[in-house]
Amino acid sequence: MISLIPKLLRRRRNFLFLLCLLAIAHFFGAFTHPFELDYHTTFSYPLDIDIKPCVNNLKTKIPSKCPIINSYNYSYLSSCESKCQTVNGNLLRLVYIVKSKLDNFEQRAAIRKSWGFEKRFSDVPIRTVFILGVEETKSTLQKKVEEESKIHNDIVQADFIDTYFNNTIKTMMGIQWAVRFCKNSKFYFFSDDDMYVSTKNVLRFIRNPVNYPDYLENPIISLQKVRREKRNIGSQMSSSVEGEKTSFHDQISSSFNSLTTRNLKQVLDFELPDDVKLFAGYVFFSSPHRHYPSKWYVTLAEYPFHMWPPYVTAGSYVLSFNALTDLYFASFFTKHFRFDDIYLGLLAKKMDLEPFHCDEFHFYKKAYNHFNYRYVITSHGYDDPDELLKVWNEQKSAGNA
Repeated sequence: MISLIPKLLRRRRNFLFLLCLLAIAHFFGAFTHPFELDYHTTFSYPLDIDIKPCVNNLKTKIPSKCPIINSYNYSYLSSCESKCQTVNGNLLRLVYIVKSKLDNFEQRAAIRKSWGFEKRFSDVPIRTVFILGVEETKSTLQKKVEEESKIHNDIVQADFIDTYFNNTIKTMMGIQWAVRFCKNSKFYFFSDDDMYVSTKNVLRFIRNPVNYPDYLENPIISLQKVRREKRNIGSQMSSSVEGEKTSFHDQISSSFNSLTTRNLKQVLDFELPDDVKLFAGYVFFSSPHRHYPSKWYVTLAEYPFHMWPPYVTAGSYVLSFNALTDLYFASFFTKHFRFDDIYLGLLAKKMDLEPFHCDEFHFYKKAYNHFNYRYVITSHGYDDPDELLKVWNEQKSAGNA
């Protein structure tokens, strides 16, 4: 009987060890992955219909039978309705919509003095607004925000609770504001308030995204790239199925055609057509986080597929007016999701709007020296207002901001 005790103890230890391993595996999502669905073969997301006709009906104010399943019905406490008024009816070139925390007064002040300065270029009409929510419990902070709004007339505040997991609401209220009160801009640039942004490079990018920054460095190489893109587009279009997704490259193929007959100087003056649908930034192809400790943990009930649609990191991205309105109206027919970059990716997927990738949108903090920010459009991690002003002013003096 005594000789059985060590065996029983070993079995008990082994059992406990195995139980611990299983608990750890479960904790990190090992038993979730086998139940994920294949994104490439079975993707769907409510509404499980082709929403493009529904969106087109809303855009053209034609009655539609499509059920609206989502809306962001928050009131604007401050809407800056006059912000986008223009002189002589000219279009704005660019509107910055900055997602900001309520108490980030110094960050907003630094942005106003740097990349958000609306008169950065006298011949380019630019506007800047900051989108904010409200506190869960009232304090003197709201009074300070209201005073700031009166002074600067650039605070767009809606009555949703301003928390991390309400960032989708903040983003959609920013998009809704643009559609309702600021329709007269060609491009809209969304950014967090801890970003370095080069307005000069933003304007260079939206002039010629496909060839940025090559066309600035060497017009000959740029024109050769244009011709390669044109050939690639031709082969893609000849092999595509009718009704298949139209890429950003496809949208501007006619402009490429005309470029091949123009001189090299004109390559630098390339201009996107007014009806282009551009949704650009740093594009990710990644999987949902299934491990419980993650801040971005997602259950199978929320999203059952093994991959996300291609999405642009939410720190900074640019939308043309047509892309912005597509995403806005698509949200009425697309179930809410709590991560804003993923939600925009879902909207883009359902609208067949292909996100366009550019390496110069840095979702991390790019190591800085005086010379290596020449073509940087954005860099994350500038939550210190003094550092932002120092770097931006150095790059402005160097002709890069």
